[in-house]
Amino acid sequence: MAIKPTIYKARIALSDMERNYYDSLNLTIAQHPSETLERMMVRILAYCLNAQEGIELTKGLEDVEEPAVWVRTMDEQIALWIDLGEPTPERVKKASHRAQAVRVYSFNSKSDVWWSQNVKKFSQLDAAFYRFPAEEIEALAALVSRTMDLSITITGDSAYVAGDKGEVEVHWEVLQR
Repeated sequence: MAIKPTIYKARIALSDMERNYYDSLNLTIAQHPSETLERMMVRILAYCLNAQEGIELTKGLEDVEEPAVWVRTMDEQIALWIDLGEPTPERVKKASHRAQAVRVYSFNSKSDVWWSQNVKKFSQLDAAFYRFPAEEIEALAALVSRTMDLSITITGDSAYVAGDKGEVEVHWEVLQR
């Protein structure tokens, strides 16, 4: 018998000062048994950083043919493909052929090695790459509870996240636009 995903609920008050985008989000997140809390929280953060009409959390690790988050148009075209972690150059290339825009958010302690090994291949692709510090993502994961009330304020190159269990500021570095 397969292990079922763990379900989390998040109510998010989102303020994106850079885009003048303000929203109240109610997300239901299915955490795959092999997904870490860090990855799940990066998925939520990537969702918020790119919040717009048509954005969806996908099946994620359950379906390797889908990204972690995407934006689809009314005619089911993929407007934005968002991948997490350290995808292969081949996966990013395939995504760039399927979607109008591709963004990758890395967050592991091994991100530096992954980036340095693949930067030449990635520079030839039409995709944007961002890196979160692993220690800040670990602090973000400490805010997790099955039902979360979060306030996320995005300004400049950081997101301030406050919840019942505390608060953390997460920065990101643009590796390639």
